[in-house]
Amino acid sequence: MSFSRRIFLLGAGSGLSLLVLTACTDEPPRPTKSSTPSPTPSQAVPRPSGIERSGWSSDPFARGAQSFLAPGATPQHRDDLAKPVGGRVFFAGEATSADLAGTVLGAQQSGARAAAEVLDVVRTGEKIAVIGAGAAGAEAARALFRRGFDVVVLEARDRVGGRIDTRTPKSWPLGVELGAWRLGKVTDEPLLARLASLGIATNPLAGLLAAGIDGHTADNTVGAPALATARTWAEARLVDPSLSAALDGSGATAGAAGATVEGLSGTGLLNASLASLAGVTGASASELSTWYGLADLPARDRMVTGGFSGLIRDSLDGVRVSLSTAVLGVYYSASAVSLKLGTGESLTVDRVVVTVPLGVLKKNAVAFDPLLPFSHRTAISALGMGSVETVWLRFDKPFWSTDAAVWSIVGSDSDITDWVNLQAVTGEPVLVGIVGGKAARRVGKLSDDELVEAVRTALAPFAQA
Repeated sequence: MSFSRRIFLLGAGSGLSLLVLTACTDEPPRPTKSSTPSPTPSQAVPRPSGIERSGWSSDPFARGAQSFLAPGATPQHRDDLAKPVGGRVFFAGEATSADLAGTVLGAQQSGARAAAEVLDVVRTGEKIAVIGAGAAGAEAARALFRRGFDVVVLEARDRVGGRIDTRTPKSWPLGVELGAWRLGKVTDEPLLARLASLGIATNPLAGLLAAGIDGHTADNTVGAPALATARTWAEARLVDPSLSAALDGSGATAGAAGATVEGLSGTGLLNASLASLAGVTGASASELSTWYGLADLPARDRMVTGGFSGLIRDSLDGVRVSLSTAVLGVYYSASAVSLKLGTGESLTVDRVVVTVPLGVLKKNAVAFDPLLPFSHRTAISALGMGSVETVWLRFDKPFWSTDAAVWSIVGSDSDITDWVNLQAVTGEPVLVGIVGGKAARRVGKLSDDELVEAVRTALAPFAQA
């Protein structure tokens, strides 16, 4: 296993201008997050005039933001989950993508792959159902519809898009993306080209100056080497350890504690890297496989600013979509598939493409009869479903002076330490907080008022930057 480029980029601020600030709190002795405190907000940070936030962890139709490889899970589990069952039930979704899991492009490609598998066995005049109107379901339906088949998409929500969720709240100067919105210039090149053809704007996150107060750096030189040390140590173990266990066992945690970079503590910088990693994978260090969870994570150096949901609407143009129609059961035989709907009705089709998120499968929210093959059930159990939440804050005017696009707070006990400064990208005074793993689940339990007060305290150092 090689040390991937993405891990280095995480340690270096994803190749972006990184503002790393020291907060006015003592450094914790270990690279873990404490629970969200009851803060006293700084008067230097005004109350935002608008807030929009995601809630994927509690969303019954998602049960999380994206899949990840937990200790003991391997890419083979993704391949196993992707296999058709009896020529009647087909699977797609980012969790079935061994190469681009956790990405919109990976979901799209899995939908195209599932459609091709259906086309290998389908007969003229057959009816096909696609469960889920997200990126995978839309792509599968699009491919089958274009081949002239009778396709119906069943979507539990009252909208299309799945984990792409564009909001256009009144008084906001730009669309708000509460789901997927960060892409990679290299890894997502086909998707970026398609977005451009649809007139959906994207912007780079690069090339801006770094700034700081008590300490600052544009290059986290502690996080990446610590992760590399942990991974090398883990490769020599008999079993796959969690990343937190590998950091401790390899001595990387202790090594970081003894480091200082431009006034910033090594422990704080390691925490910053782990927080950024959780925001990409959805997993905290204690939940993530060291053998496979760090491999080939895609760089995310562009953001969608032109309404990501437009991609899904374009894919589903002309396709019959039934909204607010949850599927509770999939009953399949050698000759047909019967779907039990949340409306109390049933629908009989010849083939079905299942694109519901892994979190829904893990909760057994869709019953399969007969049971899925053991390899599928093993994969569902082994793979992890991660949590990533975003918090969008709109201000009447900026309280900060830095033009750095990506901020990371070092040494804070706040759960949200990664922020994107959209003023540097779009000119609008909007900040977007990104939080993953266990911290995301804690943030998800806060009320709007509690969250606002917490982030006002967390963002206080930036009022001086």
